[in-house]
Amino acid sequence: MAVIVKPLITEKSNQLSEKLNQYAFVVEVDATKPQIIDEIQKLYNVEVEGISTMVYRGKRRIRYTKTGLARGKKSNFKKAIVTLKGDQEIDFYESI
Repeated sequence: MAVIVKPLITEKSNQLSEKLNQYAFVVEVDATKPQIIDEIQKLYNVEVEGISTMVYRGKRRIRYTKTGLARGKKSNFKKAIVTLKGDQEIDFYESI
């Protein structure tokens, strides 16, 4: 089962990768830290020094339609910030 959903590429995550050698990923909500570390090491051939995870609640959404209000909710998601050892780096744009 794939634990990593996608890399999280934002201005803040780019600053983290440049300054602190940390990279952000969206992962499955039920994924554990050892599972995330193993998959990142296999996918990107790097050594992981540390990891922090956080679970975000999905936001409520309201849409105005012809028939009235349509209420819903976005899905919950989990974010992992991974610190790499030494001068190792991950290039997300190499396969584009």
